[in-house]
Amino acid sequence: MKRLLHKELLRLLVYVLLGSAFGSYWEQAALGAALILGLLLAQHIWQLQRLAQWLLQPETEPPQAHRLWGEVFDGIYRYQRRQTADQQQLARLLERIQNSSQALRDGVVMIDQQGDLEWWNRAAEQLLGLSESSDRGQPITYLLRHPQFVDYYESQNYLEPLVLPSHLDETRFLEYQLTLFGENDRLLLVRDCSKIKRLERMRQDFIANVSHELRTPLTVLSGYLETLSDYAHDLPAQWQRALVLMTQQTARMEHLVADLLTLSRLETSDFKAEVEPIHVAAVLEAIRVDAIALSEHQHDIILDVDAHLYLRGAAQELRSAFSNLVFNAVKYTPQGSCIRVQWYHDQDGAYLAVSDNGPGIDNQHLGALTQRFYRMDSSRSSQTGGTGLGLAIVKHVLLRHQGHLHISSVVGQGSCFTCHFPLSQTLLGHRA
Repeated sequence: MKRLLHKELLRLLVYVLLGSAFGSYWEQAALGAALILGLLLAQHIWQLQRLAQWLLQPETEPPQAHRLWGEVFDGIYRYQRRQTADQQQLARLLERIQNSSQALRDGVVMIDQQGDLEWWNRAAEQLLGLSESSDRGQPITYLLRHPQFVDYYESQNYLEPLVLPSHLDETRFLEYQLTLFGENDRLLLVRDCSKIKRLERMRQDFIANVSHELRTPLTVLSGYLETLSDYAHDLPAQWQRALVLMTQQTARMEHLVADLLTLSRLETSDFKAEVEPIHVAAVLEAIRVDAIALSEHQHDIILDVDAHLYLRGAAQELRSAFSNLVFNAVKYTPQGSCIRVQWYHDQDGAYLAVSDNGPGIDNQHLGALTQRFYRMDSSRSSQTGGTGLGLAIVKHVLLRHQGHLHISSVVGQGSCFTCHFPLSQTLLGHRA
């Protein structure tokens, strides 16, 4: 193109010189040059007119031209062909994406910056009861009005999905997962998780029923063993050892059943926070007394608490969670260890921290400690009488109080279990 432009300029210069030479014959060199320039300008205007007419009908073949204008027409024509091919490819790709989205069993909903429904697939239409004629352009919160969904949508904290009963059929459960993209646009994925919820309910009911059924035979066994223990001195030595082991294992089974029932109740019951705030400092002082008795004064247990910081919630549940953490510190640290219990707050919330200078926990175990029946060392758990459910109970209690558990540990230096509660769950300076 640059080479053609140079040739065109050279051609213009030659024509001007010829026009000047022709005009000088009548002593009008400037007029001759102007005449030539006028003719060349008229030619370019004519070519521009042809270009404008062709652009009005770009699907036709370009006009025939030579030199620079021929290159311009051909370049625009090639660009149009490329653009057309790219548009067709994008259209085919968009059609494939839409077809694949329509084939998904999970619902997909596109929501624009204003929170209005922009597009959805057939699965979303069935799961949410959407109608193309009436729902397009409507706010998503107008369709899904459940307060939990509205809070979830407006929070913009979409790390975890939200499970709610369907607004069309309360026997069905839907899982909602929002994702931000673009400039505050959102993609909503909807999945029917009714089967999973039913299986979870069956598991919970099974554990609860079995635990209840086990309580009666365990009570009978415990009663007879207690009676036999009164006459243990009359039994042979081998029978005495068997009696001690049976008593220990029966007590351990009773603790296990009690923890299973507690965990089942936490999972299945609806949580309603107590109206009266909890004086956490007093609760921790009572737990400290029990922990000292459990350790037989072999551990140094220090309280560092804010006596004016109260917590809203269920007192029995929180006491169970806090005592689990303190008692675990006693059970899993050697004699002479120092256990520090702190209760404090900052601008991000309130914290209950239980730290020790025991053997610590390897990092590979930290992520699984709150799983049911997780064992770092089964022999060690048997010696301490643990059921493997304590931290699972702690996790569920904290979730019911909008809190979460953070675990940090360094092998050989100790561990720290920290419960974090939002400030909305606390009261400062309350007087009971």
